[in-house]
Amino acid sequence: MTGHSDPRGRPSGPEWTEVRRRLDGHRHELAVAADRLYPGTPRAGSTRLLTRDGWIPATPLDLREVRLGWVEDAPAPAVTGREPEAAALLPEGAVAYPDALGALARPRLFEDRTCYRLLEVAWPELTFTRARYFDGVSVGEAAAHELAGHELAGHESAGHELAGYESAGYGSAGHESAGYGGGPPPFRALVGDPTDLRRRPALCAISTLTLRHDPRTGETSFVLHWRDPARVAHGGGLFQVMPVGVFQPAHESAGAEKTDLDLWTCMVREYAEEFLGRGEEYGDGFDYESWPLYRLLTDAREDGRARCLVLGVGVDPLTFATDVLTVTVLEAETFDAVFGEVAASNSEGRVVGSVPFDAETVRRYVRDEPMQAAGAAVLGLAWRHREALL
Repeated sequence: MTGHSDPRGRPSGPEWTEVRRRLDGHRHELAVAADRLYPGTPRAGSTRLLTRDGWIPATPLDLREVRLGWVEDAPAPAVTGREPEAAALLPEGAVAYPDALGALARPRLFEDRTCYRLLEVAWPELTFTRARYFDGVSVGEAAAHELAGHELAGHESAGHELAGYESAGYGSAGHESAGYGGGPPPFRALVGDPTDLRRRPALCAISTLTLRHDPRTGETSFVLHWRDPARVAHGGGLFQVMPVGVFQPAHESAGAEKTDLDLWTCMVREYAEEFLGRGEEYGDGFDYESWPLYRLLTDAREDGRARCLVLGVGVDPLTFATDVLTVTVLEAETFDAVFGEVAASNSEGRVVGSVPFDAETVRRYVRDEPMQAAGAAVLGLAWRHREALL
């Protein structure tokens, strides 16, 4: 996958890599541009995270209230990232975006593991089916790459609404159109409404804001993560709450797929990996009940030293990453006993600890800092509901 541009319009390997570098280095600016492409879509609070009516509950839900449904044989998504519009973004020899990414810019963490694909949000129930990690990369990263390529080529109006978007059913009538010569970027246009979960493989992640709260002093802080683009396939170069992880089984087995369809067990694994530096090898038939970290955190939930709440679901406008937004509030003594000094870095990037949970800091990260849309949304929503959380 090297050489000059393909005569049929496909990029050479170096050309593809240049656009990928642009994407990794400018995700925040590109997310702002992508946000403007969906003027008629509801947002999570004042952030860029796309949502739908009913996806953000009026009050936080206790994690125990949330039920997970399963569809064994769900219809295949209409868009998979193997269409001609996506192929035009790839060098010769690449069938889908993960092929090019693996060959030319492979992140350190890049495995095509089983994942849970979100089909429906109807609180208090979320409905899932199975998918593979590369299914999401094939669509979301390809669409982000496409936008980066247009920006690199000088399409300065990438962030304005595009002519013809209203007819696609998710634009805003009467908004001035400009941009790509009368239409959206071809592959992004094919995807359509990013909140239509059944049209694309909507792989789900859990974005958790972890609040350390001292009930004696009233002081509350949180931890942030800067995701290194050299280590991760998605969200590199941006701040994010932590822990965050793709909702997936711990092991590639039918038994794990069934037992790990549980938000809490996935969250605990992410705490182990991002806060404590544990690896991702758990083995088939992993016994959560005998795992010390799981027992510590679960016992803390049961006796009130920890609370886990769900704030909603949303979709990133740039990559279509779909997140369940959660917050864990830990009493300071429990936080310190379980996590101690949080590591300064982990396998996905560096850690920013002890960030004050106050109006000024929340406003800065939600509005000004280069932060993933899901992280900004969960932080902003947590501040909105702070009296219920603390």
